[in-house]
Amino acid sequence: MPLTREAVRAAIERAGDEHWQALVAHHEEAYPASRPTTGDVARREAERLNDDGFGDAERWELLDTSVRRGGTRVTLVHRFRDRRSGATIETPPFTDYE
Repeated sequence: MPLTREAVRAAIERAGDEHWQALVAHHEEAYPASRPTTGDVARREAERLNDDGFGDAERWELLDTSVRRGGTRVTLVHRFRDRRSGATIETPPFTDYE
């Protein structure tokens, strides 16, 4: 089953409240400018990760997602466990939500 917006949101929350709050602040502090909502970011990240091959639930387990703010951008890093080998990997930092 591919990754969903809800799975990415849960992964951000597992990383800790500061990561979820960083994503909320990224959206809210831009007012009146329009930045993607937390749900939009989670949905687009799920789509991107599925396109990158991480939607294979038999192989990959999404452990957590960290969110870092910098200026008008947020950067996300996802941590996965490879169910075959047990190894933990991190995705390269992805920044594209201005």
